[in-house]
Amino acid sequence: MPALLRPALAALGVACLVSAASLASSSTAFAQAKPAAPAQEAAPAQAPALKQIALTDKQLDSVLAAQKDMDAITEKLPENSAPDQKVIGQLDGVAKKFGFTGYDDYNNVVDNISLVLGGFDPATKKYVGTEAVIKAQIAQLQADKKMPAKDKKEALDELNEALKTPAPQVENKGNIELVGKYYDKLVAALGDDEN
Repeated sequence: MPALLRPALAALGVACLVSAASLASSSTAFAQAKPAAPAQEAAPAQAPALKQIALTDKQLDSVLAAQKDMDAITEKLPENSAPDQKVIGQLDGVAKKFGFTGYDDYNNVVDNISLVLGGFDPATKKYVGTEAVIKAQIAQLQADKKMPAKDKKEALDELNEALKTPAPQVENKGNIELVGKYYDKLVAALGDDEN
């Protein structure tokens, strides 16, 4: 899965959370990359800020329904490559098929979902905020005796960097409850199924 296609969507792993924390600077990245990609590779240097919207059940249902078709397109792309205009056209067509005005609309909805998911504690499935999730992951990594030292240092550096550049606050508080209602489905569809 191409690393620069989608910032991570749930706090399922180190890179996932880092991506969610950097969502504000990467909202224009292309959809669908799994959380295994480091956020630094996915985030453009000066992307516009996320346009926060109030999510609806219909939008979340549409994202879930579109995911299989979106994945079918993006899984064919080579690692670390941007999709060409033909692929973007295919993604736009899938987005329209599932009720979005286009791929940008679909991306904005997914980015808003990502923002909220990044603040969910995966153990309790409760919203605690991105900073609390990052701090919990730092503690978990520090306690991990099996992880190679080099990998642990890199992961801790990424998490500490994410604390310095937090994700924006969720403006539409109703999104938290709505995403919580769909949490398991969203993580299964949008999360990292490779870890």
